[in-house]
Amino acid sequence: MLGFIKSLKKRLAKTQNQFIGKIAETIRLRGKVDEELMEDLEEVLIQADVGADLSMDIIDKLREYVRLHKEKDPAEVEKALIRIISEILIEEYADEDVEHPIGSTKPYVILFTGVNGVGKTTTIGKLSARYVREGKKVLLVAGDTFRAAAIEQLGIWADRAKAEIVRSEQGADPSSIVYDGLMAAKTRGFDVVLIDTAGRQHTKVNLMSELGKIDRTIKKVIPDAPHESILVVDATTGQNAITQARMFNQASKLSGLALTKLDGTAKGGIILGIKHELDIPVRFIGVGEQIDDLRDFNAEEFSQALFGTIED
Repeated sequence: MLGFIKSLKKRLAKTQNQFIGKIAETIRLRGKVDEELMEDLEEVLIQADVGADLSMDIIDKLREYVRLHKEKDPAEVEKALIRIISEILIEEYADEDVEHPIGSTKPYVILFTGVNGVGKTTTIGKLSARYVREGKKVLLVAGDTFRAAAIEQLGIWADRAKAEIVRSEQGADPSSIVYDGLMAAKTRGFDVVLIDTAGRQHTKVNLMSELGKIDRTIKKVIPDAPHESILVVDATTGQNAITQARMFNQASKLSGLALTKLDGTAKGGIILGIKHELDIPVRFIGVGEQIDDLRDFNAEEFSQALFGTIED
């Protein structure tokens, strides 16, 4: 476990340097504990995409700590703020399952959605490789029929992961491909089905309506599916990720998020912001380009890696 957290800490170096570093810099530059410092720290949190409401709540807790302890030492205020953020993060995820119940039903269907360019197909590929390593029989469904490159890319991942794939030509009806894939999964005994869909802007009503059609098609074949509906979002987009999640959740009820490119952003507060504002948990985090760099999100491990004092 310690080795895993140390590895995650290295992946989160940019987030840590910018997010935690900005807190330390702000406190150092102010040099004393006063209301102006509180306002400056609140702005730091908002800029890190923690969200305005939650940032206010965090700073209110910090003010209360300072008042109760009559704290004048800036270094102790910094420790208190990091502790408050960490405790809120863990509390927000207290009721979320760490392990995902793959195998609890067969086939276990996961639907993936998201806007263009967020790493959706790559996320599916990395997950498929993990499930195959775990001994699962995995089927990928190439529901993104708008781009020939997307079908080809998913096929490459299927070969790499030693998973199977159902696909068609560019321009085919996505719902038909999904239907064929799920029927094949039922008759051939697949454990897991991962469904790719076309990247779509959350502001395009017709494309979002099509996503609703795909969701209904899944339910026709397997009434209690999809068992998970994962929105893939790019962590570097910050608050826009919350807007995306809100819109996609209306089209197909989301069970969680896959947050990609977390290793390349200073806006690590988005993990707190999304959960607090929408009550949609982060399920997976992407912290690199390698096949093993997609991790299950665990609030305690993430908190230790981002805020902890573990030495490299």
